[in-house]
Order: sequence, then structure tokens, then C-alpha cells
Amino acid sequence: MGFVSLGCPKALVDSEHILSHLRADGYELVPTYQDADLVVVNTCGFITPAVEESLDAIGEALRETGRVVVTGCLGERPEKILERHPQVLAVTGQADVGGVMSAVRQALPLSRDPFTSLLPMASTRGTARDQTIQPVDRITLTPRHYAYLKVAEGCDHRCSFCIIPKLRGNLASRPAAEVVYEARRLVTAGAKELLLIAQDLSAYGNDLRHATSQLDGREVRAHLVDLVAELARLGVWLRLHYVYPYPHVVRLVELMAEGKVLPYLDVPLQHASTKVLRAMRRPGGAVSHLETIRAWRGIAPDITLRSTFIVGFPGETEEDFQELLGFLSEARLDRVGAFTYSDVPEADANDLPGAVPEEVKHERYARLMALQEKISREKLAAKVGTVVDAIVDDYGALPGDLVCRTAADAPDIDGLLHAISDGTVKIGDLVRVEVTGSDEHDLKGEVVERIEFSPGVPVLAR
Repeated sequence: MGFVSLGCPKALVDSEHILSHLRADGYELVPTYQDADLVVVNTCGFITPAVEESLDAIGEALRETGRVVVTGCLGERPEKILERHPQVLAVTGQADVGGVMSAVRQALPLSRDPFTSLLPMASTRGTARDQTIQPVDRITLTPRHYAYLKVAEGCDHRCSFCIIPKLRGNLASRPAAEVVYEARRLVTAGAKELLLIAQDLSAYGNDLRHATSQLDGREVRAHLVDLVAELARLGVWLRLHYVYPYPHVVRLVELMAEGKVLPYLDVPLQHASTKVLRAMRRPGGAVSHLETIRAWRGIAPDITLRSTFIVGFPGETEEDFQELLGFLSEARLDRVGAFTYSDVPEADANDLPGAVPEEVKHERYARLMALQEKISREKLAAKVGTVVDAIVDDYGALPGDLVCRTAADAPDIDGLLHAISDGTVKIGDLVRVEVTGSDEHDLKGEVVERIEFSPGVPVLAR
């Protein structure tokens, strides 16, 4: 079995669950097309470039192996896939473990040996997403020392540029106890950092009306503050992604100030102009954004704030863009990602007037990133001479060189800390580093000491 995983961390977790069931069923996972009898492609369907990347990946897998099962967000629009690639074996939707397993078993059946199979074949009765699929321990596609922990599917927002609710449905939260039990298993398997993800992490539990579930003989509420407080007992790095600035986020920032959670928030603000945000069907504006940021920094001065912004949204004027630049200059966010607006099939924003010319979009994008690069360079330079905690992701080019991340750096999207050690530090270790240099994205330093790690996982964690 070959596997291609595309898209965001939420899709990566879906891939991990599918791979876990494939392996538990007895399928051998291989790294090359040449060794694969069949390939599963987990697609992304959010924006046009991602759709094209997914369709290209399906085409490549078909050319190389001839047998492909497609799943993921783009699978929610099977006509799009079948129009380009009618020869695929099956198309299933996002997080559809049962649908993938059914298609794979039909195309590539295995002989069932009760002495060698890891577990009975999961039921595929009823719908493709039948909940009778049996849980198995999760294979992770990340390095052993960190893992993504998805607490909910879908989204209740109806942003005009987004089709996630059409692809993944409305918010569907997991019971708090279920999330904690999975977190314990991941930590027991070696994770020292857990990255909590959902399309809207702050809304976790709203659909459940924050119902409680049984954990170690006590009740735990399905509310983000309660869940994070419970996960903090594990003694690992907890990183929060895709947090909307709801009022209760203040309590999370208080937990950060108490040292229980990494002082890091990924908050997708998207813009600062009230007019543009209204067209996006997003709340807030520059004034309210700044008030919220000041409040958070007043509680946790060392908090790292990351956000993403859309440049060239329909109707965005130079005045709107200047308001965005002014907001960034005043907010001085630590990490910023941006992308130019592009139409997304079926998104309501496609019908908005005032399309911004492509050359204007790219010119504004360049100006925004130049401003943020200056801010980032200044903020990182202020860390020179300080001592920071970091986790080791990889070895560098020379003996003793390490590639690390600080609490301010999420994997793949933020900066790195390049450190020199005595050669005894291993990947996954937590270390204390004196910062000796910086540029606009990364830090340099020297390891001062290794930090002992002792997770707080109960012995009877299931």
C-alpha cells in the first residue's frame, strides 16, 4: 500500500487514522510507487492551488500504479475528481476511514489469518462513515516527539471565502475524556509536544453543550478551558492552533501565564479593516483586535501571537490595505502568514464585486511581508543574550549541530533555533539554549543544559 497525504494538519491526522487501520488490517505500507499495488491519496480541496495539487497527485499515482483510492476534502466533490480522473477505483469524503477500508479491501483483498491478523476486520455496514469502525492505536506521521491532537471536526462559521463547512460539515466535537485518553496514549508513545487543532478550537464543545464525560471516575466538561487544564497535567508542551478570540480565551492565557500551557496562540484574524472583515463575514476590526491583544499581553507578556491574513480580498481598497499595515505596525505580531485571495469553487465571496487585479494583490502581499519581516527581525534580535527552552527536531550538518524549535515556534510554519551542543543531545530532547544570534526568521544559540522530562501519564491510562 502506498499513501499520499496532502493538506493541513487536520488532514494529516485523518491520514494517520486511515494508515493505522490499514496496517492493523494487515496491509504493508511502502514508501515508493514501484512497491505499491494500490495508492490512497488524501486530498485537500480548500483553495484552487490545493485542488490542482491534489488532482496532479492523483494523476501521478494513477500513472505509476494504475490503482488509486481517493479520500479527503476534495473527495466531498467527487465530480471534480472523476471529471479529470474517471479511472480512480473509489472516491470517499474527508475522515472517511470506513469508506477507504471498504474500497481497499474490495480492490486488494487479503486472506484472513486469525493467528497473524492484529484485529478483526472493522465493520463497514451502513454508511461509509459508520461509527462501528474499531479504534486502533494511531500511527503518527510526525516525528515521535510531537503529535497533532484533533479535538473536533467541521465548523459553524460561514466565512464568505471558505467552504470548510461544505466539505467537513458543522462543528462536531469529541468527548473530553476521549481526547484526554488519546493524548495519554500519544505521550506514552513518546510525544513531548501536543498540538491541539480544530477548524475553530475555541468553539470546542459548543455542539455538545459542553456535556461532561467520565475520566478516571470523575466528570470532565467538553469545554476548551477544562480540556486544556486537564491536558496540562500531562506535563508536555501544549500548543493551541486556530483559536478564535472568544472571551474565554483569556482564561487560556492565564494558564499560559501560570506556565501550564505554551504561551503561544495561533489566531487567524484574516484582516484588520472592518469593511473587509464584514464582507468576509468575520468579526472585529483593527480597534477590537488591538484591545484583545493588549489584554492578552497584559496577562502573559511573553505570549507569542501568530496570525494569517488575506490580501486582495474583493472590494479591498488601498485605504483598507493601509489599515491592515497600520494594524500590523502597532500589533507587532510575532509570526504572520499571508496569501493573496483566490476564488474557491462554491464560496460566496466569488460573487462579491470589486475584484482586485492580480498585480495589485501581489504588490500588496510583498509590502505586507516586507513590513512583517522588519518586525520579526527586531523581535528576534531582542532575544539575543536570553536563555530559552527548546525541543530538538533534527541534527544539523556538522557534529553537535542541532535544529530546534522554541515555545514560539510551531513545526513547519514558524522559525527554527540552530544550536551548537556537545554532541550528546538527541532528537526529541528538551534543552535550554543561550541565544547568540538571529535574523528575520530564525535564532542561533548554544546549548546550556538538557532538561529532564517526566510526563504525568497515569499508569492505568488506556
